[in-house]
Amino acid sequence: MRFPVQKIPGITELPHSARGMRIGLFGGSFNPIHEGHRLVAEQCLQRLDLDAVWFLVSPGNPLKNHDELAPLKDRVEDARRKLTHPRIRVTGFEAAHGFRYTYDTLKFLTTTLPDRHFVWIMGADNMVSFHRWDRWREIANMLPIAVYVRPGSSRRAPVSRAAATFARYRLDESDAPLLATRQPPAWVYLHGIMSGLSSSVIRAQRKESILAK
Repeated sequence: MRFPVQKIPGITELPHSARGMRIGLFGGSFNPIHEGHRLVAEQCLQRLDLDAVWFLVSPGNPLKNHDELAPLKDRVEDARRKLTHPRIRVTGFEAAHGFRYTYDTLKFLTTTLPDRHFVWIMGADNMVSFHRWDRWREIANMLPIAVYVRPGSSRRAPVSRAAATFARYRLDESDAPLLATRQPPAWVYLHGIMSGLSSSVIRAQRKESILAK
């Protein structure tokens, strides 16, 4: 099952890239984007020695309720306004293909652009639940993964089911710049500065503000 196909000019095209580029893929609903997302992206750009980070704004999330999901165009445009780093790009390209699951997105990218070095970026909170994702083992065998520390998940992520399954393929944090060109499975857990912001809290605060008026 896939999401309905949406082709929105200027929103659902893939960013430009070139052969040999090291590209971090940061997926999510970003509903809304916030400082914590920017922090993770910029830290990964630097510490993984990436040429670019692509924010993949999804049309939806199979594991979440979509009742409060803002339109894709609004989420992409909001992210572009707030992410001003010259090597960060934002796209809603998954909607143009109706992709529902991360596996489908990554299979398409690694097949269509096999001469790029892609790295999947996720917060430690997602690592905790990674084993619930569709075809999660195949994702880990498809491309390297960078896991960035998040408040509340710093202890659980390194001992999660996914971390245990792929424990032998974990790189030392000092080897993070090598991740993009490592043969998967390969992953690294990055410690560093954190933001306590979350999209769900921001949405709740906005709702409370509207109701208080």
